[in-house]
Amino acid sequence: MDFELTSRQRDLQMKTREFIANKIIPMESDERQGAHGPEESLRAELVDLARQAGLLTPHASIDMGGLGLSHVDKAIVFEEAGYSRLGPTALNIHAPDEGNIHLMEVVATREQKERWLRPQVQGHIRSCFAMTEPDGAGADPSMLATTAVRDGDDYIINGKKWFITGAHGASYVIIMAKLEDGSATMFLSDMDVPGIEIVRLMDAMDTCFTGGHAVMQFNNLRVPASQVLGELGKGFRYAQVRLAPARLTHCMRWLGQARRAHDIATQYARTREAFGKPLGKHEGVGFMLADNDMDLHTARMHIWHTAAVLDRGETGNFESSRAKVVCSEAQWRVVDRCVQILGGQGVTGETELMRIFTDMRSFRIYDGPSEVHRWSMARKILDGKAPTP
Repeated sequence: MDFELTSRQRDLQMKTREFIANKIIPMESDERQGAHGPEESLRAELVDLARQAGLLTPHASIDMGGLGLSHVDKAIVFEEAGYSRLGPTALNIHAPDEGNIHLMEVVATREQKERWLRPQVQGHIRSCFAMTEPDGAGADPSMLATTAVRDGDDYIINGKKWFITGAHGASYVIIMAKLEDGSATMFLSDMDVPGIEIVRLMDAMDTCFTGGHAVMQFNNLRVPASQVLGELGKGFRYAQVRLAPARLTHCMRWLGQARRAHDIATQYARTREAFGKPLGKHEGVGFMLADNDMDLHTARMHIWHTAAVLDRGETGNFESSRAKVVCSEAQWRVVDRCVQILGGQGVTGETELMRIFTDMRSFRIYDGPSEVHRWSMARKILDGKAPTP
């Protein structure tokens, strides 16, 4: 396997790196950020900067206005964007919009794409994905309780969703609901219609997603049959179209944050002296930096390999589960070591490190906790369905 970047990939990497360093990191102190992420005015400003730089929504197809990046291309660009907590928002590649854009490209009709996808790719609107439920679907989507009942040319949707990222301020929602025969189907709806209620915003450890995480209620929401996403009864199949690449892009973005943490800790270890020499000269600290490098490299290799599998047109479900576990745990170890190296500065807002730490902990939960992915992998291994070298 050739791990050398092409000249185009190297150019994209450097262009994104310079954009993040020169345009986005200086905005990290902007006061338009709170417990539920960057405010909409800040998001619009960040998106405009990426638009001017020619980096907006790079993963979308060229037809839709993106750069048509492959999965390997995304691995390179998304890591660079993730170096700043505001980078993914600026490039319009943050969850849930990144995964929804990919899903809409694959499944939506031309009319649906023009109505919702194109303005989203242009950075004018946001979306959310409503699947997780307080007493139902989550790590086990088969527990889906939200219902969709046919009524003439419409469907009537009722149910409660929670931990719906970006719902506050989103323009449209993709809803997973259960038909009368028990099969799952995805529906599209504008958010500003009768029958959709944002009950409340949830307090969460992370504060990097615009719109935060919401509890939503669907009360006799009427959705025309023309707004079914894809085919009836294929909701779980489409969820896999979205989830395998989406869990990998989480790995890409958080790799950038872990690398940022490592760079902060490395610089601190070079300059802070204790017991007569720089911290990094003490083996306890130096070994942590070495372990960081190994974890970062291991995570990157898992990401690149899984991206290559997806680029070959394979489903990559096993590989993406493996990458999700390896990356979320390795990148967490990196950030945790960096907090330890910085000591008091690591647990305060003196650097970006504390923010990275609190934001990243949720990564081991998002898009399936590590335990569920291990369980899924184990079943495939025992059934002889795991890929072999």
